[in-house]
Amino acid sequence: MTARTDVGAARPLSGRVIVVTRARSQAGRFGALLEEAGARVLAVPTIAIEPPASWAPLDAALAAAGSYHWLIFTSANGVAMVRRRLGEAGRGAEALGGPRVVAIGPATAEALRRWGLGPELVPDEYVAEGLVARLRDLVRPGERVLLPRAAETRDLLVRELAAMGASVDEVAAYRTRPAMEGAAELMAALEAGGVDVVTFTSSSTVRHFAALFAAGQLVRLMASVLVACIGPVTAATAAEHGLRVAIAPEEYTIPALARAIAAHYSAAHAPAPLPGRPGAPGGPDPLASGQHADRHAGDERN
Repeated sequence: MTARTDVGAARPLSGRVIVVTRARSQAGRFGALLEEAGARVLAVPTIAIEPPASWAPLDAALAAAGSYHWLIFTSANGVAMVRRRLGEAGRGAEALGGPRVVAIGPATAEALRRWGLGPELVPDEYVAEGLVARLRDLVRPGERVLLPRAAETRDLLVRELAAMGASVDEVAAYRTRPAMEGAAELMAALEAGGVDVVTFTSSSTVRHFAALFAAGQLVRLMASVLVACIGPVTAATAAEHGLRVAIAPEEYTIPALARAIAAHYSAAHAPAPLPGRPGAPGGPDPLASGQHADRHAGDERN
């Protein structure tokens, strides 16, 4: 049974309006899962994925890939950017032969497999802490680790690998920047009481979402809106901005987040959408201006 079928079997999200803050290039699968379950999706990308400020560090690291003992990918974005950069040089996954390949979670692992590069290790918990726990007994002092990932990322993984005695080369494979697309439609929908859930799939989406609001406006407009976060790191960032997280999956993946939202509204205690409210059956459509998620584009991130 596929994740799509699990979420969409009973359409528990009918009449619900759910905001997706992922980058537009990544939002397709998540939006499609929510829509299959009956939701109206308001796409408000708060981040955009871009190449790093310079390709030179990544190019140099990839040219020396064979000298590393470990190659760790912490997102499907990292896989996509490394694949893109090698492809532009006329090279493929074979250029990464030699190091033991690690993926932080199933989405990253799937991105690697689609490229023909099966990961040797995927931790049970899809966060840096889980990865550290799996690597602690495997990484030897003096071993070299290549970590191609987003610029301005948490340094926990680098710090812990260094504590194991490894030599870590952390290179920027991409960067995120704030995005403002759909902000006007979001504000109008929130002011009208037409949003049921706002979803966050990374700490960056939380920070850039919060930056859209004036002082005091965020708490007021989000008072009756549920917040759904993909994992504990994202939830902690939401809490730092005064957002109370109501929905969080046990598995830190996009399908699991969609299932958790559907399960929340399948529960007996969840109130039905108010008749005539924006987004409810028969009510005005707050998404009429066309900010629906692009269901055909993008991939998944842990």
